Amino acid sequence: MEYQFVITEEQEGDRIDKFAASLLEDCSRSYLQKLIKDGALVLNGSAVKPSAIIKTGDHVLINVPESVLPAIQPQDLPIDIVYEDHDIAIVNKPKGMVVHPAPGHYEGTLVNAIMYHCKDLSGINGVLRPGIVHRIDRDTTGLLVICKNDDAHQKIAAQLKEHSVERSYQAIALGTIRKILPNEEIQTIHTVIGRDPKDRKKMTVLEGAAATHGKDAITHFTILKQYSDMAHIECRLETGRTHQIRVHLSHIGHPLLGDAVYGAKSTRFQSKTQGQTLHAKTLGFVHPSTNEWISFDSELPAYFQEILSALETTDH
Repeated sequence: MEYQFVITEEQEGDRIDKFAASLLEDCSRSYLQKLIKDGALVLNGSAVKPSAIIKTGDHVLINVPESVLPAIQPQDLPIDIVYEDHDIAIVNKPKGMVVHPAPGHYEGTLVNAIMYHCKDLSGINGVLRPGIVHRIDRDTTGLLVICKNDDAHQKIAAQLKEHSVERSYQAIALGTIRKILPNEEIQTIHTVIGRDPKDRKKMTVLEGAAATHGKDAITHFTILKQYSDMAHIECRLETGRTHQIRVHLSHIGHPLLGDAVYGAKSTRFQSKTQGQTLHAKTLGFVHPSTNEWISFDSELPAYFQEILSALETTDH
């Protein structure tokens, strides 16, 4: 069976064999090497060496025997669709839901839910990621666009590549944030982000010679309100790297509340957070068929609002 993928910005710079391995974790290393040797891995129409570097917009095709990957099944799961037409659906993802299936996690994802609701989805990213053109972390809530056909997928992906999609997030960061640029309302964090050499499951800011192995990452943020020991902030992404906001805020010494991966564990609000306090609040882009600008806004989830209310109470 053929599986097709269009490389996103967060995957750019990876070796193609490592990208394939991340998708086929159930396959042994020797079996994956055999697939590559047999020409099963195709980049932009041509068989390539395992060391080939992938770029945003590249088309990757993997020929895998049907027995290797399980069929992904639609599931009748609760899902908040805030907008839908024949090209796209805008979904407000809840906390704790993984966006797409992966080895060892084939059920209970947003893809399982959207497959039940939508009979036709873009097939560009294969059976594991039908309709998925971008994603947010499991414990991040908020807005995602789902593409129902390949034409819509390609047009949204092109906007993501050129950074014309507008995405804003709201978060609660630990500590008293000192402005990077004292006289400016909008603060900017500009670094290189890549895999943490000490922990391949994490991302980190790379500096010096190591920066050649990472990707440029730019986050703009505004302090909406500073509390005694936490800050309510709004972040806008100029680039879309894996865990970008979480890594950037941790890098400047203000990790997100509840983020045990990139910050120190905090007992305050521990019962409410269940992971990082981060919400993809707004999403705007040019509609793939009408060519009109459309934008969407979402309310902060209940747990987030409860924390803000508690901070307001304790700070007065």
